[in-house]
Amino acid sequence: MTEPFAQHPADTDWHRWAPIGETLDTSGTPGSGPAPSIAAFELLPLAEMLVPEKPRGGELDPSECHHCNPSEYTIWQDDDWRVVSGFPGGVGLPFVGALSPRRHALLEDAPIELLAGLGPVMQRLSNAVKEIPAVARCHFMRWNDGSAHLHMWAYARPLGMMQGRGAILPYWEQSMPAMPEQMQQDHIRIVAEALAAGGGEAFPNR
Repeated sequence: MTEPFAQHPADTDWHRWAPIGETLDTSGTPGSGPAPSIAAFELLPLAEMLVPEKPRGGELDPSECHHCNPSEYTIWQDDDWRVVSGFPGGVGLPFVGALSPRRHALLEDAPIELLAGLGPVMQRLSNAVKEIPAVARCHFMRWNDGSAHLHMWAYARPLGMMQGRGAILPYWEQSMPAMPEQMQQDHIRIVAEALAAGGGEAFPNR
């Protein structure tokens, strides 16, 4: 007979801070409905679909692309790729960051030699995020509706947070209060230093 699977509450600095047991405020979530702990969402009415679509950032003028410009939020970069994190207002998950190429490119037209490096750098970023004690998984998500520059979001799924599995995790992030600033910076430093240990530079613009 299979032994019962013994579980216990995760215990890290982030878990001790997290508002366990509280119903989170989803009012800041775009198109928000019930809290993500509820099994079903009520979708908004299907809106009229208008064309042409509004241009994305940097689509008409690549010089206006914010992904191409140096940023104080760049926590790591090498010759081809950069990771940004530590955005104003903070985040509630242990880590949220964006991975993008340093050259202006879309997935549709990026050089093959650049895309060949995407898998390895995603692997490195995933492993770096999981160096944070509170993290079980690193989720990668791509929408590309806001900016005409290839970028992928990395979301840290907290250890033991079964409610955060799958596509629901960004909704949890938008509903979570911001973690303390020092904790966020400590987590960012863990990720940046783990990435730099394999090459590239941590905090190049500081």
